[in-house]
Amino acid sequence: MSLAKTDYSNTKTLVIGGGGFIGSHLIPELVKTGRQVVALGRHSQPTHTLPKEVEYVQGDYADQGLLRFLIDENTEVVHLAYASVPNSSYKDPLADLTQNLPSALSLFGVIADRGAKLVYVSSGGTVYGTPKVFPIDEECPTHPISPYGVTKLTLENYAHLYSVTRGLQYICLRPGNPYGIGQAPFIGQGFISTAVAKILQNQSVDIFGPQGTVRDYLYISDLAKAIVLAMNYGKPSQTYNIGSEIGRSNLEVLENLKPILNKLGYEININYLPSRPFDVKVNILNSEKLRMVSGWHPEVNFSDGLEKTVQWLLSEKSVG
Repeated sequence: MSLAKTDYSNTKTLVIGGGGFIGSHLIPELVKTGRQVVALGRHSQPTHTLPKEVEYVQGDYADQGLLRFLIDENTEVVHLAYASVPNSSYKDPLADLTQNLPSALSLFGVIADRGAKLVYVSSGGTVYGTPKVFPIDEECPTHPISPYGVTKLTLENYAHLYSVTRGLQYICLRPGNPYGIGQAPFIGQGFISTAVAKILQNQSVDIFGPQGTVRDYLYISDLAKAIVLAMNYGKPSQTYNIGSEIGRSNLEVLENLKPILNKLGYEININYLPSRPFDVKVNILNSEKLRMVSGWHPEVNFSDGLEKTVQWLLSEKSVG
């Protein structure tokens, strides 16, 4: 489809959580559009390398003084930061709420007051819960079964509330499960990176249930491009799924990894465990809504994405 070209050279974009996995891939795509980008992160240095023209600021986005200063200088805010993962949220639901909700609400309020635009990256894998029809579109009822999903959905609802009551300009994005170069293993999310890292360390891979869960996996560069296209062409106060529309079980992922790892001399051993109550059993997203406004579609073949991920983790293993 033919899309109108827009000059973004005067657009200043603040990316909260910009030094992390998604942010490190998103920011170069934003820079390509001509945007001036500032990344905000908690660490003294970004975890991943950012383009040299990007300003990196260390700080806590719960700091309202810092937020007001930064948002005064920027017209868009991409919110990627989140303090927990589905597993940790189940163990301590109150911590999931208190670590994420107050600071995000303060952020939304400052953005509304300053007249900036919010791009909230939510969760396509947890907010829907257990739907009966696949692939899942944005009109599907949302009944999350993990505290993580409940808090993510609550933040979406607050963004809508603030748009009605305080004029907040926002779009909400619900991505599937990203994977690829730069995703750290053993952090409680990211089955592919953790599985590969375990195999490279000659450990067994845990699968919860006979096949494991079914997920919509999306290579990280495809997600980054989708976010930028949604920012460029998405409509205000709308929600967009970002997924491949293909579901793969944990077992299927390991079957796809097998030839890649076998040729490197590694074997896959599986440790089957009982299903967990907070795991969504199946999640496959319908991305037609985003495709209709932007023309986006995934470009990286799943096998190619796995190959890139394995090679990166192998290089990290050799460096470590």
